[in-house]
Amino acid sequence: MMDLGRKAVVAALAASTLMVAGCATETTYRPATGQGFNRTGYSDRQVEPDRFLVSFAGNSVTSRDTVERYLLFRAAELTLQSGYDYFVMANRDTDLQSRTYSTPGLGGGFGYGGFGGYWGPSWRYYGRGFGWRSWDPWGGGFGPWGNDFDIRTIDRYEATAEIVMRKGPIPRDNLRAFNARAVVDSIGPSVVLPK
Repeated sequence: MMDLGRKAVVAALAASTLMVAGCATETTYRPATGQGFNRTGYSDRQVEPDRFLVSFAGNSVTSRDTVERYLLFRAAELTLQSGYDYFVMANRDTDLQSRTYSTPGLGGGFGYGGFGGYWGPSWRYYGRGFGWRSWDPWGGGFGPWGNDFDIRTIDRYEATAEIVMRKGPIPRDNLRAFNARAVVDSIGPSVVLPK
């Protein structure tokens, strides 16, 4: 059985995780910040005078719909800022990126670990019907009463597009062409800007 000190540490970890999760909000429409999996916001790169690569990356609570809507909004905004009337989506893709974390962060397989400052051997195993479990000398042994830990997967979406900007009226037969002013006017009211 766990001693009271370990129970208090586990309770504190659970409470802090819930507080952080409760504070999480969708990514606002802003220039990209962060790197790699933690990068959120929009970015663009000019490839030719009238061609750009545009992307928008959301965080773990930003829906795919929001990520794709913000990408479309950025493409329209960039088109107008560059002095063009419409843009054509030459290429577009939305990726789901996933990261898996375990808490309290025990290592995989056989290792030396422990929790709450203890040092000693620990083993991870998959218990059918119970998910991933671990055992260490202080956790009470194998089984559902052992030293449990949580494995959590965090998903986030990132949408990218290659756009070509044009002036004049939109060709009627081009379904990939978007009127930049109409996109800004229709999507703009739903875009959440940073406070």
